Amino acid sequence: MISPSVMLSSSTHRRFRLTTANGHPQMNPLVLGRCVIGGILMGLANLVPGISGGTMLLAAGVYPTFVESVAAVTTLSRRLQPWLLLAFIAIPAVLAIGVLAGTVRDIVLEHRWIAYSLFIGLTLGGAPTLRRMLKPMPARAGIAALIAFVAMVALAILQESQPASSAGEGGMGGLFIAGFVGAAAMVLPGVSGGYLLLVLGQYVPVLDAIDAFKDSIRTGETALMLQSAWPLVSIGVGVLLGVSLVSNIMRWLLRRHRAVTLGALLGLLLGAVAGLWPFREAVLPEVGSTVRGEVIESVEAAEAIELKYRPTRSYQPSAGQIGLSLLLVIGGGIGSLLVGRLGATKDVAEEASESPSDSEYG
Repeated sequence: MISPSVMLSSSTHRRFRLTTANGHPQMNPLVLGRCVIGGILMGLANLVPGISGGTMLLAAGVYPTFVESVAAVTTLSRRLQPWLLLAFIAIPAVLAIGVLAGTVRDIVLEHRWIAYSLFIGLTLGGAPTLRRMLKPMPARAGIAALIAFVAMVALAILQESQPASSAGEGGMGGLFIAGFVGAAAMVLPGVSGGYLLLVLGQYVPVLDAIDAFKDSIRTGETALMLQSAWPLVSIGVGVLLGVSLVSNIMRWLLRRHRAVTLGALLGLLLGAVAGLWPFREAVLPEVGSTVRGEVIESVEAAEAIELKYRPTRSYQPSAGQIGLSLLLVIGGGIGSLLVGRLGATKDVAEEASESPSDSEYG
């Protein structure tokens, strides 16, 4: 009887060789480069509401590797490979979040159409990579993809009709929950951790906590660094628990129900684009509405609300914006395709030289 782990190794990753014949994560410079790029994209995605970090890992072609590595690490594996692969994804992701949290927040708030157009391209560019992992694609995988796609479109419509609130004070308990939920969504493709943070009212507090720690490092004041570090510790514990739980669930699904799971992931990937409409802008809150728990009683009070706390609405873009948006989508798609093709030539060579003991499981 062939074990599920051998089946996953030989069938799921046959064309990409992300694992060796015995199911262990593959280690070569091209795969490591793909991991680094996927980690950076995952970090950036988790700073932008509406975009899933897991989707970016799919786009980079390293999602199964990430899931397998996290599952191995959480069981305290003594093998070095999963620890290294996870480090090559997690460290770039953390650096991207830490260095670019404020910048990405400002770009999303002030130039949403630029950021979202680029992420649409990055997302769609990952679909061919995932589709090739499904060859041949059974009917049940196609049904799962359709259901997941429809679910993502419905979620996007729900988000539009019930915009998330940004209110929240970011207490320790709230930040822990934010870290757990955000990390769980980060691992699950198609579900935006940033949007769930908005729903919980913790999006801005989380980014503010990161910025506060960065500012304390610049000042060099030890007391201020310790004070600003505690919120990050609370977030970090939640992140570790969330990633561990969902990764192990996804690993089980990939091993037990590979085709259906990959089909669902493909549907989530394509459906995620429905929630990334770029042409929305911040508007003044209406008099009588509630922002951050306070009722807006006058136009002056509405104008005093910071941009990051204002509601958004769709607008008619100019011809120039449409043209540049399309270029960004195309550029992001090409970039994502190139990332997905990293190591493709090497993978073919490895498959051609596969030993009989390996290929008998195909």
